[in-house]
Amino acid sequence: MKNILVPIGTSPNAHETLQYAVDLASKFSSEVYVMEVFNVTKGAGNLIDISAKVAQSGKERLKEIINKVDAKKVEIKIATYNGDLIDGLKEIDDELGIDLLVIAPRSNEVTEELYLGHTSGRMIKRTDIPTLIVPKGTKFTPYKIVLVGFKSGSLKRKRILNPLLEIKKKFRSKIHLLLVKTPGYVDSDLKVNTALMDISSQLTLAEHATTYLGILEHIQAHHPDLLCVFRRKRGVFTNLWEKNTIHKAEFSAKIPVLVLSVKKD
Repeated sequence: MKNILVPIGTSPNAHETLQYAVDLASKFSSEVYVMEVFNVTKGAGNLIDISAKVAQSGKERLKEIINKVDAKKVEIKIATYNGDLIDGLKEIDDELGIDLLVIAPRSNEVTEELYLGHTSGRMIKRTDIPTLIVPKGTKFTPYKIVLVGFKSGSLKRKRILNPLLEIKKKFRSKIHLLLVKTPGYVDSDLKVNTALMDISSQLTLAEHATTYLGILEHIQAHHPDLLCVFRRKRGVFTNLWEKNTIHKAEFSAKIPVLVLSVKKD
């Protein structure tokens, strides 16, 4: 896990997310990139001058956030991008090879309806970059128990498991697999890929109305340190193919969630 990217939004708690990413990076000797996106259009006067000023302002803000963090000898680099967020993510991924995005959910507040807002939802929906969603205020601790929840054991590309494999190796994590049988399943869903079986110490088969309900029950019963899910057309984040937000009634977690994209499956 060489490069970790933390997109910085407008949240006053952005330094907490960055601190978590730095703490994680220190375990893997990774580099951390903080990124801010702005959008200066051609109609806005002298484009070059304005873009330069906005970019400089963004860099100064990022430096302020970085100064709030204990870097722990991790190299933190700054990236700014003029344009759409997703285009910026894809460009920096093409240039550097981003192994992990670290983002925060919309809110931890009970009164807040959304788990993922429009921006965070787009990042997961429209990129193939593995993403770690870290609840605000969460302090990093090694992942001793990881729950991998899914409704189909099919996996066409073994390499999408790389972040999970690295976590298991670094922290000697116990990987528990949870296959949730939901209405409308097909027999092939129940065949678990050997790559998944090879990394796990336990496989549980459950039956629920939704994958989320099955995961929720097992989180409460086993108290994992990390939840890993797959984003595919028929999976936990099915609704992301229709919209960019996720309501807490559809999915929420009080622990970090690692989202691995298998949208090409």
